[in-house]
Amino acid sequence: MTKWIDKTTGRFILVGCINTLFGTSIMFIAYNRMGLSYWLSSASNYFFGSILSYLLNKYFTFEKKDKDIHDVIPFALNITICYLLAYGLAKPLVVYLLKGMSRTICENGAMLVGMCLFVGLNYFGQRYLVFKKRERT
Repeated sequence: MTKWIDKTTGRFILVGCINTLFGTSIMFIAYNRMGLSYWLSSASNYFFGSILSYLLNKYFTFEKKDKDIHDVIPFALNITICYLLAYGLAKPLVVYLLKGMSRTICENGAMLVGMCLFVGLNYFGQRYLVFKKRERT
């Protein structure tokens, strides 16, 4: 268990809290106030939130001090895959569970469930794929 939980876990949670406040605000304002669709609202969250997340996780959580941008593409790929999986699974699940409720309630619920699924997938993707410590040769 200590293999998966260390100082990066706490830092990732702190960054996640900051990022969640930022991105969630964007997502729910876009959906509930601006009238954007489920997919566009949730994608806006991850587009803008990913920029903040990349910077905070690279330099604070995983302490990669290099100025190398080679991890930008794996980071973007990780975010995209996690987003599509999390929100693609969340919407049909929540619509099924909340059958008979309004579309707005179902889609707001799906966005909340999608966020939770995304966090878990994203942590493991960033830790073990994007920002993993590499052996120096």
